[in-house]
Amino acid sequence: MSKPRQRVPLPSVPHPAPDPASELLRALGPERGRSAVRRFEAAAKAFRAERFKEALPLLTRLVRDTPDVADIRELHGLVLYRLGRFKAAMGELEYFRELSGSTEQHPVLADCHRALGRWADVEALWKELGAASPSAELVTEGRLVLAGAKADRGELPTAIRVLEQGWKLPSRPRDHHLRRAYALADLYERAGRSPRARELFRWVESHDPRLADVSQRVRALS
Repeated sequence: MSKPRQRVPLPSVPHPAPDPASELLRALGPERGRSAVRRFEAAAKAFRAERFKEALPLLTRLVRDTPDVADIRELHGLVLYRLGRFKAAMGELEYFRELSGSTEQHPVLADCHRALGRWADVEALWKELGAASPSAELVTEGRLVLAGAKADRGELPTAIRVLEQGWKLPSRPRDHHLRRAYALADLYERAGRSPRARELFRWVESHDPRLADVSQRVRALS
């Protein structure tokens, strides 16, 4: 496995996050700044509506005009990621990491590296995420990417251990619990552990039968 890229160490706490509208107005002046704010708001709205191709040209222009606004680089990276342009998304989200000092997009960034076969970077970002002690949801997202990378390399037992570590069925599962359980059940099935897979898929289905294809997976294993 090749070495991960060299990164500027993260600060102990993320940098203060200034309002992007204020940054745009300060960087571009009142007239151009207000126009840029409208473009950013339109891009954010298009992103939320999953109109990624519509958002992309708006953000490309904003990045050109104001390259050091963290929120713009973040959203640009997320749009590129959703369009499957992983190398470009990786570059944007790596720069967002530097500008913000944040691990907020580490799971997406790690998934870009995973898509490009940069396994050492997936590992490095997982360690950095863990050291930052973020929310349980964010840690779960990172764990899912790490397990997926292990599975991509044919390391199913290791991938299973990644998702099993510290895992127990919560009495009141949230979305990230269900997605972790679904991913673990999928790995169990791929590893030939059908009874465990069936049991866990059934548990997921009992809480959210609309999650992915869980109902089909239950029927296939019954």
